[in-house]
Amino acid sequence: MAQAQLSSIIPKLHRNLMPTLLMMYMLAFLDRANVGFAREGLETDAGIGAAAFAFGASVFFIGYAVLEVPSNLILHRIGARVWLARIMITWGLISAATAFVQGPTSYYVIRFLLGMAEAGFFPGVIYYLTYWYPASARARSVGMFFYGAPLALTFGGPISGQLVAHDAFGLHGWQIMFIVEGLAASIGGIAVLWLLKDGPQKATWLSDDEKAVLQAELQKDNESREHASVWKTLRNPRVLFLALVYFLIQAGFYGLTFFLPTQIGRILGTSVGLEVGLVSAIPWAAALVAVTILPRWCDARGNARPVGAMALALSGCALAVSALTSSPIVAMIALTIAASGLIVAPAMFWTMPTAILSGAALAGGIGLINAIGNLGGFAAPNLRAALDAAFANNTAGLLGLCAICLIGACCYAVAPRGKRIT
Repeated sequence: MAQAQLSSIIPKLHRNLMPTLLMMYMLAFLDRANVGFAREGLETDAGIGAAAFAFGASVFFIGYAVLEVPSNLILHRIGARVWLARIMITWGLISAATAFVQGPTSYYVIRFLLGMAEAGFFPGVIYYLTYWYPASARARSVGMFFYGAPLALTFGGPISGQLVAHDAFGLHGWQIMFIVEGLAASIGGIAVLWLLKDGPQKATWLSDDEKAVLQAELQKDNESREHASVWKTLRNPRVLFLALVYFLIQAGFYGLTFFLPTQIGRILGTSVGLEVGLVSAIPWAAALVAVTILPRWCDARGNARPVGAMALALSGCALAVSALTSSPIVAMIALTIAASGLIVAPAMFWTMPTAILSGAALAGGIGLINAIGNLGGFAAPNLRAALDAAFANNTAGLLGLCAICLIGACCYAVAPRGKRIT
């Protein structure tokens, strides 16, 4: 009887939680990645060259890593609703301020501050999902949350391309893009204070019977996981290995994302603008389809780890094909496959740490994994730019990302997935 009721509760959770969480993630990712559309404007108007752009785009992740674990522990203590709203409001204001950078130094500073402001958002939401979704629906819930990145890039790409293409009010298009998209995040953060609840017991859209069934299932999951101390969790080799896996996933993902508009511009033989924005939406639209189908399939079979590893390996091979082919069509197909795999792989990944930790240990563990993992977002753009410069072509960096993804897939395939941290 309980399982039958649970099967009707999960869709209700999707309907009431996911629209807000997706709005949040879309705005987060848009403000994190829209710098790719501003690259040409930053170079022309602010004197920020290729190496400075790559470093500034990636220094975000240093600021992010500094406050990741403390932010998630604060969220555990004071509740998700208030803390996630605070994160959104502050990162939106800082993102908008990117419009006024003057040279590399101010660009580095604002990107570092943006990372500090956003720290704790993503792991905070992953942790928040464990308040609501039992393990039997975990891959689906994380997979649905991961719609945010491809949705942001599918719809945000054309929007960013359109904003960048038009100067107004005495501002360049890239400045208008940062202001509009940054302030949208701050407004979204204010809305979160009313749209989110801190847990099932405060959900007015669940009946008392539904709350009881859901809480019983969540309690059962909680009892099967390790209740380790935060310090023990942060030092555990299995948690650190998961952080390494996530580092390699994120290196592949951001190595592609930050340069995709420029890469598609080369394929089309045009500068970044609306046309590039529309075409750059194609790989992320395909990723939406992949992340819709595969997590549900994995939940039913309990095979998230091998599927995630295969998706990451396939992405690496596709990146190599996109680098080596002379056909624009083949290059676009390869980039589409790569983007799909680099969305599916992290969605599957988060079923592993949430299966072995709970409570404050889970909050700290997710924060640490995400902090170390997102340093891949710092390493990859700089590595790609350095390889391209060293070999004087645009192929070497993509081949380097291919190697990272293949190494990551091997590590992913043997990542810890047991029930307890020992």
